[in-house]
Amino acid sequence: MLAKRIIPCLDVKDGRTVKGTNFVNLREAGDPVELAVRYSQEGADELVFLDITASFEERKTFTDLVKRIAENINIPFTIGGGIYELSDVDRLLNAGADKVSINSTAVRNPQIITDIAKNFGSQVCVCAIDAQFEDGTWWCYTSGGRNKTDKELFSWAKEAENLGAGEILFTSMDHDGVKTGYANEALKQLSESLNIPIIASGGAGKMEHFRDTFIDGKSDAALAASVFHFGEISIKDLKEYLKNEGIAVR
Repeated sequence: MLAKRIIPCLDVKDGRTVKGTNFVNLREAGDPVELAVRYSQEGADELVFLDITASFEERKTFTDLVKRIAENINIPFTIGGGIYELSDVDRLLNAGADKVSINSTAVRNPQIITDIAKNFGSQVCVCAIDAQFEDGTWWCYTSGGRNKTDKELFSWAKEAENLGAGEILFTSMDHDGVKTGYANEALKQLSESLNIPIIASGGAGKMEHFRDTFIDGKSDAALAASVFHFGEISIKDLKEYLKNEGIAVR
């Protein structure tokens, strides 16, 4: 079994790290560079940086902030938000990113997934999917959870894989920031229907939730934000706990 990955996520707005509940009610969580350094030192496997208002505000991600983070950490680093074309991907990779995460742009222009995979490799392209469970169906949303689409989670994830995405980052909007555990039934269905890694996002509140998403949700990686930002769970303690639960971690 491949080792499971623990991934802190930095949601950044106006150059500061923030965290909300169900994508709203944002509160300040600190300086993104300082947090990135801390997580790198604590043993995080990767880091995700999301410029959460870039797509909605129709602007580019902050390249200088990406550079400052990349210069100070030694773990893989994924950037999302405000990526519209191949030149944006090139700019962010040159600034120090290892991967890019695309959501709104991929829904509007699915061809960009193939273009990124062909030009930079599938491993660079993470397709992020924000979805909400309504009337028995997981519907996908864009623009930081603002706009509902006609895409359904499982069919869109399969399409993204076929187009060349290297990973799926699935965030359950219903579980985001609520701290009651991940959407493991949906994650298990994704894991069983796709051949690429699935990153679980939305719902981490205690160590058991990470264990459950790896066992019940069959997730390959677990992403979390507030439990790490506000010191509720330390990555070192979490990895020790998971090892004791028989889960392979790095």
